[in-house]
Amino acid sequence: MRRRRFRAPAWASTLTWKAAVFLTAMCCTLAALLGVLVHTAVTRQTVSHAREKALDRLEVVTDAYEAGEPLPRGSGIDPPGLPAPLRALAADGERGTMVADGPHRPGDPDGRSGPAMWAAGPADGRALATWTDYSHSARTIAGLDRAIIGSSLLAIAATLVVGLFAVGRVTRRLHQTARVARRISAGDLDARVDDPRTARPVRGQDEVAIVSGALDTMASSLQRRLQTEQRFTADVAHELRTPLTGLSAAAELLPPGRPAELVRDRVRAMRALTEDLLEISRLDARTEEVDLAVHDLAPVVERVVRASGTETGVRVGGPARVETDRRRLERVIGNLVANAHRHGAGPVVVEVSGAVVSVRDHGAGFPAYLLEGGPQRFRTDGAGKGHGLGLTIAVGQAAVIGARLEFVNPPDGGALARLTLPEYVRLDEEDSAGNTGEQGAGTTE
Repeated sequence: MRRRRFRAPAWASTLTWKAAVFLTAMCCTLAALLGVLVHTAVTRQTVSHAREKALDRLEVVTDAYEAGEPLPRGSGIDPPGLPAPLRALAADGERGTMVADGPHRPGDPDGRSGPAMWAAGPADGRALATWTDYSHSARTIAGLDRAIIGSSLLAIAATLVVGLFAVGRVTRRLHQTARVARRISAGDLDARVDDPRTARPVRGQDEVAIVSGALDTMASSLQRRLQTEQRFTADVAHELRTPLTGLSAAAELLPPGRPAELVRDRVRAMRALTEDLLEISRLDARTEEVDLAVHDLAPVVERVVRASGTETGVRVGGPARVETDRRRLERVIGNLVANAHRHGAGPVVVEVSGAVVSVRDHGAGFPAYLLEGGPQRFRTDGAGKGHGLGLTIAVGQAAVIGARLEFVNPPDGGALARLTLPEYVRLDEEDSAGNTGEQGAGTTE
């Protein structure tokens, strides 16, 4: 059985989370390092002070022992509780100190007192020892450790809050830049980040400001280039209209015959191309106004198919009413049907299912570039058939009426263009005044 790999949640990959983990790890490491250093220094100093005090006391006790005087309180010969290492050290004729449990106390239930600093030295083959209370120093060190831990936790929390606030400001600016980039990719070329740090060059710019400024510069450059191309397309189309009108009138004066038919056919093709270019320029300029009304979808589709003069089947599986611009909708469906006949193969079928219109042919299917990035102007794989503007106009007009146009190649072959329209939901029982035609059902060929 294959073991399922653990996948971290999406929030764990955010910059804020990574910064929090990094700051926490660094603060903990720094706090632990400083705590160890402070603890070691204070402990060494405290132990050294207690050791000096114990050795001084051992000197006094030794003098009293050598003088035959009674030993002071807190000292003795081989006292009970003397640590074995100190006993062995004194037996070897040397002096030493050690922190250990204090001597036995008769009333102590554990048989031991608190911690003590022992000092021992040789005395006629035995150990002369003295001890001092070390509990105060031990409590001091323990209190210091608690203070170090508490202050470290407080410092970590404060550093984390301040760090997350600083990182949050950076991430908010990055998210703003990402949102603007998505708006630009969606076609809103007027979108700008306008980071205040890029407005005044004298002010220092961080990396986010540099990226934001570069994005704004790129958007401005792209907008100027697209506007130049749109103006060029519109100007060319307008300039072609006048000579084409004269050429069309002159073609009508030619004597009947094959040459005259060829000239008229090319003139019609040029006029259609010019009108397509003008329509694309209007779509690019985003100045189109939508005339919305409520329509039965099936009759609109059937009317477009009849007007195309092609052998196209119409299947109505589930009629629906839509609120749309009928002229633009007819333009989209007409272009899809024309493209299916021009670049695909029969039979071509238009199916209406609710608010979805599907145009299906049984040819070689859509090319890979179209499925990946949508239709491109003046690019077709049809060996010269068409100029690649029909689907471009269909996509543009679909966007204007708020519909979604998708291109797929079904598994059983052919090409399928699916147009999804916003369905009209009637809130009362009255018929809409904008409704045209009756709901159609059935199949026509």
